[in-house]
Amino acid sequence: MSTAIHINGARHEIDAQDQRLLLDILRNELGLKGSHFGCGAGNCGACMVLVDEVPVYACNTPLWSVAGKQVLTVEGLARHPAGARVQRAFIKHGAAQCGYCTSGMVVAAAGLLARCPAPDGRQIREHMDRNLCRCGSHLRVIRAISDAAADSGDGGGS
Repeated sequence: MSTAIHINGARHEIDAQDQRLLLDILRNELGLKGSHFGCGAGNCGACMVLVDEVPVYACNTPLWSVAGKQVLTVEGLARHPAGARVQRAFIKHGAAQCGYCTSGMVVAAAGLLARCPAPDGRQIREHMDRNLCRCGSHLRVIRAISDAAADSGDGGGS
């Protein structure tokens, strides 16, 4: 069965069963390796992507559920208005240790800023609670997201 999906602004015809998981399609069919397999149960956030601007766990999202929707992975994030700011802020604040969870965190943060351009610390912590980091970089992640939110996109902030 063929399903049309839009990934990072490009349309793809995927010849796969509708129940195949989005993460599998991204990594193995499209070669987009930035979203990582972590827990496989939608608990860690290493596989996070944006589906119509909403952060979604790709590890437990079936292909059928994203047909006709816009999927944004970490590979396409630089073209996203908040994505580039978040990426710069994560680098500036050293908000990664081993890096395994980082792509999911950056994607989730961009989704937050797309919906809430000026979140306070509580909102950031609550939103990012869905993303786990075993290396302990959460404080730097929160600072990076705060910094990205303060960056108006006109060259200030970061």
